[in-house]
Amino acid sequence: MDNNLRLQYLDAMGITVWLPRDALRETVEIKKVEDDFPFISEANNWEQLANEVAACTKCGLCATRKNTVFGSGNKTADWLFIGEGPGQHEDEQGLPFVGNAGQLLTEMIRALGLGRDEVYIANIVKCRPPNNRDPHADEVASCHDYLQRQIALVQPKVILAVGRIAAQTLLNTDAPLSKLRGKVHTLDATPLIVVYHPAYLLRSLLEKRKAWQDLQFAMRTLQEQQ
Repeated sequence: MDNNLRLQYLDAMGITVWLPRDALRETVEIKKVEDDFPFISEANNWEQLANEVAACTKCGLCATRKNTVFGSGNKTADWLFIGEGPGQHEDEQGLPFVGNAGQLLTEMIRALGLGRDEVYIANIVKCRPPNNRDPHADEVASCHDYLQRQIALVQPKVILAVGRIAAQTLLNTDAPLSKLRGKVHTLDATPLIVVYHPAYLLRSLLEKRKAWQDLQFAMRTLQEQQ
């Protein structure tokens, strides 16, 4: 992707200044999930996990969903984006972040010099809470194992918690987003960066510059891991 095109994506986010960066991605060997995560057996592969999620009836959300929303993207990505849960469009299509907020997330990813097929995107819960309410504790708990297994299979180099609910859930805290941004947290030894949810950015256009600062911080964090 050339610089002019990247500038266009940043402009779509409301950011007028772009700073060049070195390429972040390198060719890597196939990751050995079992070595670092012994609870993941050979049978617990992507196909089995996706089938388990599709048939899940662990909580009441199964009664109102149209589709489960498993996740999408590169299954060995360096970058893992985790949101809180599906909305209406995601429930209809069975894919994460496909509505207006999803389009902005795509621009944010492209501002990093990446495509959606180069990152992995998942959610805390795999079914849409009615009326897009926050997921309840029992619903989060029902999906916890699914998300943990996704993280273990991807083995990302950096995790981005997208929005307050995802950040508070992953970090097991009730601290406000303002206190969680701009810091390197860890989740099972993986660096975790908290970023604004794109739905919030669509309502608060003045915060888009802060969102770019969060992405730059995440890029620097990843570079330091290499």
